[in-house]
Amino acid sequence: CPAAADLRPANGTRLCALLYADNSPYYDQCCAGDVLEVLPGSDVPYMPRGWSGRASSLVVGTRCELTVWSRRAKQGNSKKFSA
Repeated sequence: CPAAADLRPANGTRLCALLYADNSPYYDQCCAGDVLEVLPGSDVPYMPRGWSGRASSLVVGTRCELTVWSRRAKQGNSKKFSA
């Protein structure tokens, strides 16, 4: 997995988090598969098409916090992740 301080896409802008679709019990293989980029300041009450219940690994950048909910539209239990 990338380090929290290294979250930058190809164009060089800063990212707040990366969510990965594939997981593995081996740490060096856990951040794989499709990637969902989360920009700083994003407010997304619904996961993009095809991502609901699919994210298995994540990395949160420095000076960022990612809050996720167990139900759609920011309902249910919430959990916060940081670097």
